[in-house]
Amino acid sequence: MPNRALARGERKTAAQMSFDLILADGSLYPHRGKFFARDRQVDLGTGTLRIAALFANPDDLLRPGNFARVRTVVNTERNVPLVPQRAVTEVQGSYQVAVIGPDNKVSVRPVKVGERYGANWIVREGLKPGERIIAEGTLKVRDGVPVDPVAYQPKPEPQR
Repeated sequence: MPNRALARGERKTAAQMSFDLILADGSLYPHRGKFFARDRQVDLGTGTLRIAALFANPDDLLRPGNFARVRTVVNTERNVPLVPQRAVTEVQGSYQVAVIGPDNKVSVRPVKVGERYGANWIVREGLKPGERIIAEGTLKVRDGVPVDPVAYQPKPEPQR
């Protein structure tokens, strides 16, 4: 199957996956891994599948018994709003975001959230890319209240 670009939200097939190996000291192993095999049995305790990947080892850096973490990109999201989790309020199982209109008045909207990415959340419905939202003080605002917005400065995430 030829490699092709992924559409928004499309998942990669196993053959398209490549893997990164993060060594015990936190450094990235210089060679990327390739998919080898997967187990069809789901671990009932963790809800996970076992996947095997092959990594080149030309310098014999990888040894049996060493500890490392493996990561891969399963799907890619494009043109979806990504908002800080602190900007999303949960009310009785539904989620809301306070949006700042062009007149600097607040409009509290229901949204449907997707996956979490670090300290951020993908918003599937209810928010358009580029709209201004309130990330700090969301419990103090109400519909129709004028605000004096200040740009949000996120704290840098620690390196993994």
